[in-house]
Amino acid sequence: MSYRQESIDRYVSDAASNKPAPGGGSVSALVGALGVSMGCMVANFTVGKKKYKDVEPRVREILADCERSMNELLDLVQADVDAYSKVSAAYAMPKESDEEKKARTAAIQEALVVAMDAPLTSFRVCASLMDAYAELGKIGNKNLISDVGVAAILTEAALRGAKLNVEINLAYLKDEELVGKTREEVDRLAAEAEAKAKAILAEVAAAISK
Repeated sequence: MSYRQESIDRYVSDAASNKPAPGGGSVSALVGALGVSMGCMVANFTVGKKKYKDVEPRVREILADCERSMNELLDLVQADVDAYSKVSAAYAMPKESDEEKKARTAAIQEALVVAMDAPLTSFRVCASLMDAYAELGKIGNKNLISDVGVAAILTEAALRGAKLNVEINLAYLKDEELVGKTREEVDRLAAEAEAKAKAILAEVAAAISK
């Protein structure tokens, strides 16, 4: 059964145990889903309010994007668990003969690429959300400005966690072109997301202090 159908207690208990998964990639996706849920909340408290009728069409668009991202991240909570099992299976392959060693190495490399996909997707989703949060901070319901800050904090934390899980896979991959291209992307997007999160939190703090 997918963790989406399990209780919070079950998931946290499994994550805290000596089970190989869920691990950091899955947990990062969950943190990202929690972060974007706050973006959804701000949007939901904005639509339908007379005071915000002029921005309602745009806020509805942001809400739809946030809901899609939240559901994608929730799917990635399980996808990361599933992908890790393939890595474990590859490492468990026999390695007695040269032929077995070659097959095992190839399987490990293939599994690592698959395993990297979930955290890399989580990373990209989280990076894409910062502009929406910045806009919500400006046009969303002012009573929920602190929740915009929570969304930014959790989503950036999720992004950083996902980045670590991408990097640990990159460390074992032999495809230099893939490694270089992926590393450039995650470094660039992480720096951009950090700057955007800082700007959002500065605006949130200024709004709260008024």
